[in-house]
Amino acid sequence: MGEFHHTVDDKGRLFVPQPLRQGLGEGFVVTRGLDRSLFLFPAAAWEQLAERLRALPLGRGEARSVVRFLFSGAQVGEVDGKGRLLLAAHLRQHAGMDREAVWLGVGERVELWSAEAWAAYAAMARGDFERMAEALVDAGL
Repeated sequence: MGEFHHTVDDKGRLFVPQPLRQGLGEGFVVTRGLDRSLFLFPAAAWEQLAERLRALPLGRGEARSVVRFLFSGAQVGEVDGKGRLLLAAHLRQHAGMDREAVWLGVGERVELWSAEAWAAYAAMARGDFERMAEALVDAGL
């Protein structure tokens, strides 16, 4: 849980907040996410997702695209002795992340956004939050 703001250094490293680091554990996976974010999964959650992805029908174009998108973008997350994660250039590029980044604890995963993209998304979602919440309640959540 939570929202944390940090800066990406010149080498593409950024500090992983301690509460999120604990939740991710060892051997977590970082991959391209939706809405131009990055998704970080604890190893067990990634393996569950990977099993579901491998079970998708190869004959469906959408399935192939999603599998390619998530697997080809993935890297094992390794935190150095100073608590920093080195993000591959293709992941930073996907998220449009130059300097300022925002970490979000989102249940079973962590999301990483460029500060600019997160601010835009949060402003949009804030305006629609009540409608979306009511729709989910109406759907039985």
